[in-house]
Amino acid sequence: MLTRSEEDHLKAVYALLLDGDSALTKDIAHRLRTKASSVTDMLKKLADKGLLKHEPYYGVKLTAKGRGHAVQLVRRHRLWETFLVQRLGFGWDEVHEVAEQLEHVADDKLTDRLDDYLGKPAFDPHGDPIPDRKGRIRPRKTQRLSVCRAQESVRIAAVSETTDGLLRLLDSKGLRIGTQLTVLEVHPFDGSMDIKPKNGASFSVSKEVSHHLQVEPA
Repeated sequence: MLTRSEEDHLKAVYALLLDGDSALTKDIAHRLRTKASSVTDMLKKLADKGLLKHEPYYGVKLTAKGRGHAVQLVRRHRLWETFLVQRLGFGWDEVHEVAEQLEHVADDKLTDRLDDYLGKPAFDPHGDPIPDRKGRIRPRKTQRLSVCRAQESVRIAAVSETTDGLLRLLDSKGLRIGTQLTVLEVHPFDGSMDIKPKNGASFSVSKEVSHHLQVEPA
């Protein structure tokens, strides 16, 4: 059994490794909003348990055992987010912190029942893939909206940054997972773009917002 803090560190390493070959102590500390010295101590404990390999100055990498545990944490988190939105009527900007609590309930039977009850969803409310019980993740090719060109028609597949502020902004613009839109114009000066949803009027979004939207061909 791992403590909640150990699981939080393990999941942070997993998330950072999705964007690179290793996770640095300072990046883990920033993600968990804690001190680098505390992270170093925790990484040593996780290494002693065979969950990761710690290489000073080069960061850490997960072992197969560590990755398996982290993937199941992600699975539970995303299933709970889906349950809260689909069955309890929470907004997609309200579920992260609640799911952070529930993901630590490590009961395989409960998780499998939850998965079955929801119809074995492949993606959570933010468009993130939900690993199956064997840790497999459905592959999908997406790109950032910010790299799209004028006249491209796309569908929003995921939001890579799920802060409350961004999600509420997207809500105010009527942009959700599955929204189809066309890029009308990209402005070279600041990278902002004019877009038009399939059902709605056109408007502009900043480069920062478009950078966080993962899209696929409509």
